[in-house]
Amino acid sequence: MFTFSNPHISLASNADIAAITSLLNSAYRGESSKQGWTTEANLIGGNIRTNEETLQQVMDSAGSVILKYLDTDQHIVGCVNLQQKKDKIYLGMFSVSPQLQGFGIGKQLLKAAEEYAVHLNAPAIFMQVITQRTELIDWYKRYGYQETGERIPFNEDGLTGKHLQPLEFMVLEKIMQLA
Repeated sequence: MFTFSNPHISLASNADIAAITSLLNSAYRGESSKQGWTTEANLIGGNIRTNEETLQQVMDSAGSVILKYLDTDQHIVGCVNLQQKKDKIYLGMFSVSPQLQGFGIGKQLLKAAEEYAVHLNAPAIFMQVITQRTELIDWYKRYGYQETGERIPFNEDGLTGKHLQPLEFMVLEKIMQLA
């Protein structure tokens, strides 16, 4: 069992699905997400980023874990999904409660994700970010993530909201320093 250096961060379990689903939806969609700087509400309509069934499928996938960040009252206020994809780690579903963005929780979760990748001897972490989210892309770049040049279409899926303009993902990657 891997132990994270930050005592606020641990692996999520099935008991956390409802709280994490609520966090993801509040951080990415609808009016509540506009309290934070990482909202997608100006790009994608609706209030749903994911649902409990989809999150359960993500958690049940081989090589997939969700890290959760607990505040002092033991509420989940941040999360990130890590999935083994061949020898690399895919990072997704990264969110922090909109009211707590800007207080370092995201940075701590990103550090924990990197610790976990190194623990698995993964040479790199990669992610997909909507190309229009330039502030978020710049934030990742400050922590060593680089554009790979790869672009991926972002197609509507009938669950996560109507796109308000054409969207695509860019792939960012960071090479890990393995011992």
